[in-house]
Amino acid sequence: MGSCFADSMGRRMKEAKFDILVNPFGTIFHPSILAELLDHALFKDKLNEGGILQREDLFFHYSSHSDLNAKSKEELGEKWAHQIEQTHQYLKDGSHLILTFGTAWLYEHQDFGSVANCHKQPQSLFKKKITELDRMVLDLFHVLDNFSRAFPDLKIILTVSPVRHIKDGIPENQLSKSLLRVLCSELERKLDSVSYFPSYEIMMDELRDYRFYKEDRIHPTEEAENYIWEKWINSQFTRETLVTYQEIQKVNRELAHRPLNPESKSHQKFLQNLKSKLERLNEEFDFFNEIETVSKTLQGFH
Repeated sequence: MGSCFADSMGRRMKEAKFDILVNPFGTIFHPSILAELLDHALFKDKLNEGGILQREDLFFHYSSHSDLNAKSKEELGEKWAHQIEQTHQYLKDGSHLILTFGTAWLYEHQDFGSVANCHKQPQSLFKKKITELDRMVLDLFHVLDNFSRAFPDLKIILTVSPVRHIKDGIPENQLSKSLLRVLCSELERKLDSVSYFPSYEIMMDELRDYRFYKEDRIHPTEEAENYIWEKWINSQFTRETLVTYQEIQKVNRELAHRPLNPESKSHQKFLQNLKSKLERLNEEFDFFNEIETVSKTLQGFH
């Protein structure tokens, strides 16, 4: 859960067939908002109707990203309840919670309070301010300490997003990232279940060249993401997991293969072998859709 960097890394985890839930409430940048959502998930709280707003015939909520929307208040409440239940179940059954902090700058609505997203509402309704370190530490410590009792086997990995929030200003972004890094350090010091992965430092120190940024000079390129991903898997995956991951990656490359002659006997044999591999892997991982695709292609030859 967390910033758009969480989406990027989460997508790679999904492609590697990890059983993973990625940003169930959409992209969330601020640690205190993440803490609120995790607290709601822990206690299975209902949606606070005071935060519902309507825009362009859709309903949104100030506690979540615009990805969570509905055509009525009732439907929004149902979607919220589903995401809350799903998040709670993943926290209960899962092995790891990975949080990526994006910014320490927070928007506060004049009536609702702290928001995850302004949902294109008038700027006059909000105040923007940097969040004090003590508040962020307290917010996260409170919920993660509760997790240590409710989900004692859950390991928590924190990271600071390498995506720069230049719209806040360059000095303001640096102040924000500094606070987030100290926040991670404080939580790691206070809680045995917490560890830190240095994605921000890898980007700033090992990839400190603009060729590793997209044209916006904000987001990492795919090459940079690949580099961070390699650091991630080598530091976090067990040897057994790495072997399985490499096998799944090989199968994914074979699935992406485009033959010179799709109707050749050699390609049919290739697909038959691939189907056998997928069926074997499907005993442990979900390759149902891939097996269906390969099977339909093979049927087309007859």
